[in-house]
Amino acid sequence: MYIGDREIIEAALFAAGGPVELAALKELVGKRKKVPGIITSLIEEYKQRHTGLDIVELEGKYVMQVKPEYADMVRSVAPKELPSPILRTLSMIAYHQPLLQSDLVEKRGNATYDHVRELEERGLIKRSPEGRSQMLSTTHAFAEYFGFDSSEPEYVKQKIIDMVSQDSQVGLDKWLGVKKPIGVTRGYMSLMFLLGIEDFKVVEPYNPTQSDIERINSLGKLIIAKDYGEKAAEYFSGEIIEIQAVTFDDLLETIEGLAHFGKKDKVREALEKIRTKKEQYLSRALSVNARVKPATDMVARLIADMKFNVSNDGLLVAPDYGLSSQGVDISKDADILVPTHQNAPDDIVERVCQRYEAILNGIAKKDFKV
Repeated sequence: MYIGDREIIEAALFAAGGPVELAALKELVGKRKKVPGIITSLIEEYKQRHTGLDIVELEGKYVMQVKPEYADMVRSVAPKELPSPILRTLSMIAYHQPLLQSDLVEKRGNATYDHVRELEERGLIKRSPEGRSQMLSTTHAFAEYFGFDSSEPEYVKQKIIDMVSQDSQVGLDKWLGVKKPIGVTRGYMSLMFLLGIEDFKVVEPYNPTQSDIERINSLGKLIIAKDYGEKAAEYFSGEIIEIQAVTFDDLLETIEGLAHFGKKDKVREALEKIRTKKEQYLSRALSVNARVKPATDMVARLIADMKFNVSNDGLLVAPDYGLSSQGVDISKDADILVPTHQNAPDDIVERVCQRYEAILNGIAKKDFKV
């Protein structure tokens, strides 16, 4: 049976299922000088054929593919060749291109190196040196793979948005790494600096005006005080994260919950700082022999953390905001007032420290030994 060079090259392009370099085709046949001519002849022949396939050159490589006019008709039976993690990596490259490989690795992890290698081998992306990293962008083969009419970056970006946004904004976050800013109240602004979270906006979610609501709905996530999430959900459809920062344990739990938004070194420093502060105040509290009576749940949590004795005839400890939820002035007869967010430092760590300090100092002023 006669097998010619032309037939070998045609079979190779069919079997590859993607772009093939000229050098690889030359390796398959002995007469290397003839290969470019054979490929040119095949390209012309397929143009003349009344078939659903053609052979095209893409950035120095050659691929046998379904003609564009038939692509949509056969897409449902085409193999889904790219696993979801690799497809997600490809989507991020397409959206952010040109994209530094080092930046992509930071977003997607070390598995990205394998993803990039496979995508390059398939001819869907290309790399070019950029300092100590590589600059990534999509190719014409990428556009062909998805049936796009153009491989221009802006066109590709819009098409990717159209495809992914059908799965909602959550889909955009997941696939493209497109993140809307985080919204926080002024009371939590220092927390953003503490954790190195840069992309945030200060908003008023508790009693918002219409303009406040519009501003909030431009956000991807909203960080709000515990027990206020249900109210905010009435006008905000994004992710709501409820946090609290009354005690040191609250702060530690909050930081751990927000750690993935911040910078690792900043988060680590913040946790170490707060654990140290907690140990210092609890050490001081251990030497106190006093009985106290908390006026609210918030104060009760502070008292429990400091391990003071609770008694109905103890020193009345109350927050400094005046009226309780029942409208009773709980601060008027208090022996010790604990500063709340209304009368506290902007810095969230200092704010928590001030509460512990107020209780310890208040006890000392009442002639208890500290």
